[in-house]
Amino acid sequence: MDMPKGDAVDRPVIGTGNTARTWRAVVGLALAYLTVSVVALAVTALLRDDPAVATTAAWVREVVVALSACVTVALARRSAAGSPRALLRLRLVTAIMVVAIVVVISVPGVFPVWLRAEQAVCGVLLLGIVLLVNGPTLRRAVRR
Repeated sequence: MDMPKGDAVDRPVIGTGNTARTWRAVVGLALAYLTVSVVALAVTALLRDDPAVATTAAWVREVVVALSACVTVALARRSAAGSPRALLRLRLVTAIMVVAIVVVISVPGVFPVWLRAEQAVCGVLLLGIVLLVNGPTLRRAVRR
């Protein structure tokens, strides 16, 4: 029998009880982050002729956020399926994005107010993921 290679594991991390609920919450928060990001990108596209809404900075930021949300969902799903490497990447990506969002929100004048509000919502969703993937329930599940 061949041993798993690379990112594969021979036991699922998702587990049962609290662990399964926590993984569902992580994936749910990641999907919510993706939804908010895609809606914001769609609004930017629909209002592309309004220079107060669709600034160049807003376009760039929204595209980057939508792509990072796709990566976050993929990492959350792979982590829940048992990939320790995906979990490490999820921990790193979400923490870095929270810091980036704090910067976006706090720098005056670079981004429109609506984008900063949307980023605050994304930041709360990502902070939830950060807290869960670094919390005791998933730390215990991964150590087994």
